[in-house]
Amino acid sequence: MGGTFNPIHYGHLDAAEAARTGLSLDEVWLVPSYDPPHRPADLLPSPFHRFALVALAVSGHAGLTACDLELQRPGPSYTVATLQELHGMGWQPSQIFFIIGADAFSDIETWRAFPGVLEAAHFAVVGRAGTAPEDIIPRVPAVAARVAPVGYQPQHESDTKVFAVAGRTRDVSSSLIRERLSKGRHIDDLVPAAVERHIMANRLYGSVGPLHAEQ
Repeated sequence: MGGTFNPIHYGHLDAAEAARTGLSLDEVWLVPSYDPPHRPADLLPSPFHRFALVALAVSGHAGLTACDLELQRPGPSYTVATLQELHGMGWQPSQIFFIIGADAFSDIETWRAFPGVLEAAHFAVVGRAGTAPEDIIPRVPAVAARVAPVGYQPQHESDTKVFAVAGRTRDVSSSLIRERLSKGRHIDDLVPAAVERHIMANRLYGSVGPLHAEQ
C-alpha cells in the first residue's frame, strides 16, 4: 500500500485491513513515498517523519508493516518502479496486491507507465467515503477489462487483475487532519495516539505542541 501518508490516519489503516482480510493477504506493507510525483515534496514533512508516523500507526497491528523501500531510492517515487524493484527481489506480479483507495485509483490513467503498470501487480481497490470501487473501475476501459470475478484465482505468475474490495473505511482525510492542526485542534479521533504525539512533539503540520487543549 503506497502513498504520501501526509499524515497516515484511520482511513488508511481501515483500507489496509479491508484488503488484508478480504483478499486473505499474508501481510500488508505500507510504503511511504520519498518524493511523490503528483505533489510538491518541499511542502511535505520529511519522508522520514512520514515513515515514522506510519511505523507508529501500524505498531501492534498484526499483519501490517511499515516498509522503507521508496525511502531508499532517490528521485520521484513512481509505483511502477517500486513494483519492478519487488520483481527484482523475486516477487512475481501475481504475488503482489497493490492496495489503493478508490478516490486515488480514479487518477490511474495519469500514472507513469499506464496501462503497463497494471501488469506489474494485482490492484486492490478499496472504497472510500463517497467513492466506491464499482463506480470508478468501469470508467477506465483498460482497467474494466481486468476486473477479477468473484472467487478468481490467478492462472499463472504474470496473470494480474483488478479487485474491488468491500469494506468500511472511516471518513477521514489527511487534509482534514492538517486543517484541524492549523487551527490548534485535537486529532485524536482521526489518528492513533502515538501518531498524534509524534506530530505534536515535532511540531508538524503547523501544530505547536504539546497536545492542544481545545477540542
